[in-house]
Amino acid sequence: METLKGKRVLITGASGSIGSSAAHLIANSGAIVYITGRNEERLQATATKCQLPSNRVFVSDITNENSVKEIAAAILQDGGPIDILINAAGIGIIKPIEALSTEDFQKSIAINLMAPFYLIQSFLPGMKENKKGLIINIPGILGKTPMAGATAYSASKYGLNGMMKSLREELKRTDIRITQLFLGGADTHFWDTIDLRVQRDKMIVAEEAGRAIWFLCQQPLSGVVSEMILQPFNHQAI
Repeated sequence: METLKGKRVLITGASGSIGSSAAHLIANSGAIVYITGRNEERLQATATKCQLPSNRVFVSDITNENSVKEIAAAILQDGGPIDILINAAGIGIIKPIEALSTEDFQKSIAINLMAPFYLIQSFLPGMKENKKGLIINIPGILGKTPMAGATAYSASKYGLNGMMKSLREELKRTDIRITQLFLGGADTHFWDTIDLRVQRDKMIVAEEAGRAIWFLCQQPLSGVVSEMILQPFNHQAI
C-alpha cells in the first residue's frame, strides 16, 4: 500500500466538512497538506485543526483560471510538484428545469467541471515529471445516475466523469492514477440551500466520507482503485 508520509497533497473544498475531515486525516498521516476553499473562516478552522502554516492555505475561487495558476506556482515554489490532487469542491443546485436560470447552470458547470479542468491542467505536468501521481474527484452518485431536478448538477458531474475517463486513456502508459468517488447523500452544507425534503440523519456522516478519501490516498502499489461508490443504506441509487 502507498504511504502518505511525506506526500505532497492539495485538497480543494477544504472549507467544507468532507474536505476538512479528509485534510485532518491526511495531515495526521504525515503528508504535507495544502488546502483551498472559498469560506475564509471555515478554511482557517481547517488549517488550525491540521496545524498548517499560512503558506499552505489558499482562500481562493478555483473557477478563476488565474487563481488556480497562482496556487500551482506557489506550491511548486514551496517544495515541488504535488503527489495527490483531491478535488472536494463542488456546488449543488437542485431545481426543476423551468426554475433553473442560465446563471444557475453556468455556476454549476464552472465549479463542478471547469474548476477541475483548471486544476488538472495546472498540476498534471508536475505529476508527469515525477512519472507518478493520484487525482481524486467526487462526481457523486448523480455523476452516474440521474435524478429529477438535477439537470444542471448532473450535467456538470457527468461531464466530470467523462472528462476523467478520457484523461485516463491519455495516461494509460503512466503511473498516474485517477480515482472517482461516487458519493451518495452526505450530511453536509450541500443541503442547506436545497429545497427538498431529505432525511439528513440517515445520510453518510461527513467524517466517514472524509475517511473514504483518506483511504483512497493509500492505494495498492501494483494497482488502482478506479471507482468507489459510497451511499446511504436507505437510498442506494446504484
